[in-house]
Amino acid sequence: MKPFVIKDKFIPSGRISFPGDKSIAHRALIISALSSGKTIINNFPVHDDSLATLNVLCALGVKIERGDKRVLVRGAQELKKPSNPVFVNNSGTTLRLILGVLAGMDFKTKVIAGKYLSARPMSRVNKPLRLMGARITARNSRGEEYAPVVISGGNLKGIVYRMPVASAQVKSAILLAGLSALGKTRVIERISTRDHTERMLKAFGADVTVNKNTVTLNPGKCLMSPGMIYIPGDISSAAFFMVLAIIIPGARIVIERVSLNPGRCGIIKVLKRMGAKIKVIPLKSGKAQGFEPTGNLVVTGGKIKATVVNRCEAVSLIDELPVLMVAACFAEGSTIIKGTGELRFKETDRINSMVSNLRSMGADIRSVKLLDSENIVIKGKTSLNGSKLKSFGDHRTAMSMVVAALAAKGSSRLDDISCISKSFPGFLTALKGLS
Repeated sequence: MKPFVIKDKFIPSGRISFPGDKSIAHRALIISALSSGKTIINNFPVHDDSLATLNVLCALGVKIERGDKRVLVRGAQELKKPSNPVFVNNSGTTLRLILGVLAGMDFKTKVIAGKYLSARPMSRVNKPLRLMGARITARNSRGEEYAPVVISGGNLKGIVYRMPVASAQVKSAILLAGLSALGKTRVIERISTRDHTERMLKAFGADVTVNKNTVTLNPGKCLMSPGMIYIPGDISSAAFFMVLAIIIPGARIVIERVSLNPGRCGIIKVLKRMGAKIKVIPLKSGKAQGFEPTGNLVVTGGKIKATVVNRCEAVSLIDELPVLMVAACFAEGSTIIKGTGELRFKETDRINSMVSNLRSMGADIRSVKLLDSENIVIKGKTSLNGSKLKSFGDHRTAMSMVVAALAAKGSSRLDDISCISKSFPGFLTALKGLS
């Protein structure tokens, strides 16, 4: 536990760039390991989650060299049966994607997870992988499955799978398993999720087609490394600084070389609809990063108004919803965020963590449970008050509450800030650079 006191409000100003998008980093490591040739990954984010994927691949026999913001992966290797259970820490993306890879490997592997991830449901990924032919056992509690997971792979068949829950991680696990399957694999989504895996697979030469909400993978083509990849800055990390600039009058922040993937720009669209002053400057993409659009953002402070975030939008900005709740607290009128139930199943119950923290600061926020979903309703006000805050061991809750506290009246105390290292260990340093 590492407490943190936020004493004074300041007017942030300056330029900032971010470590590579962690969603892209996971996929870059995994697909590079499965491809022929060497791949240099630039702007690699060094934090707990990305290192979890790197360490798991090393345990499976992949040769990886790591430098400062740069990783070299030597691909086209046969993955080897690990001598011990592999540990994915608390990285849900690592766990779900690596199960997709292991489903195609002809050996048994036990995958264990950290405390928080071990409480997250795994049936949603285990079920389709079983349909493809993988043999999977997991800890069972009240009809749901959890880590640790034991998987025996090999002899897979392609399937057509209609996603019951919107999840880019589950979709990616199925596609990765499909690389080793007999026959085509097709994933049909009700709501389109982020497409980093599809883009990355295409960049490495896979036969992948996307038609609206349907992704089809034809196996058989050998994956070939493009040689070099640049990972644009993490839009989810940038979101905290976007909101910080927006809710503090007089602030101005320039965010450089951030991901502008259409499936990840939901936070920009919603904030602009609320009246936020955000200028988007697309950058020309070179060959190394051409598969992911990149650009700069200029964000300035000012008044914002309430909005309604529909269910489809909520899926596209699921990781940014906690800090969007903070923004809504400073907006004029009542904001409604629909379809937030998936937040109950993140590193912590993020509906509970955000509602309880923001209420302690004086926010008018409540959750409304529906038959098949859950909405968040926030009545905005001019300011919040400093308070005793809890991270709940969740990195996004912790960073969101630091942003709220910096714009609040009076000082606040956050019980633990160490969990931020999961995705953004340089968060506090970046903040200081804007003071």
